[in-house]
Amino acid sequence: MPPRRRPAPQPPRNEAAQLADQLQEAGYTKRDIARIIDRDPSLVSQFYTKNKGAAFVTALREVLAAVETAGITDLPELAAIAARHTQRRTTASGARARVRGKAVLITPTGSGTGRVGAQAISSGSARLRPLIAEAARRGLRLAFTVRLAKTAYVHPSGSRTDSPGIRRDVIQRADHTEERSYGSAQTGGFDAADFARRVNAAGGDVTAAVHQWLVETGRIHPDAHILHLEIRTWRPR
Repeated sequence: MPPRRRPAPQPPRNEAAQLADQLQEAGYTKRDIARIIDRDPSLVSQFYTKNKGAAFVTALREVLAAVETAGITDLPELAAIAARHTQRRTTASGARARVRGKAVLITPTGSGTGRVGAQAISSGSARLRPLIAEAARRGLRLAFTVRLAKTAYVHPSGSRTDSPGIRRDVIQRADHTEERSYGSAQTGGFDAADFARRVNAAGGDVTAAVHQWLVETGRIHPDAHILHLEIRTWRPR
């Protein structure tokens, strides 16, 4: 028999991944770690798959120390500790590196839009949280569009019991899903500060906050899954 090939040894995990492992052993999820360092959960996964995370090592060390030695467990408190030790990357000239900021782009007139798809939604739509927080800080109004399976909605398409009760704000798709918009400049929309409070109460999970509102107001079934989410903001007149 030909000799069996031994599997190639796995490269050692970088320090960011090792610290993330220790935090997970302490009871935190990758999503929790992402909230602590104020980044998308996909970045935490890249500690393992793409050797990223060097910029967060000091912050993660301090957070782990706070958990193990000081007994701090509150996510916002741990995030505050991490923020003191997280520095933006710099360019070769020493200037602060630019980062993508689509979700937090709000114009002087208050107009802003943020969209997330299935992958981001499953991890809490973290990219939309800064948009909502900034809209709340500016006293803006807010509306959103969700996409779910047709059977996930409680009311039929175009129902006046649902919002807005106008068919042009409902988009039916060939895959048996449907997009519905809630709030608009014409109807006044929602107070961004109220939604920011909902997001904070959900631990920063925008998907959960929107889902809870839709369930509480009798618009979707509790077991429904949001497939697409878009947030829009504007300045009230």
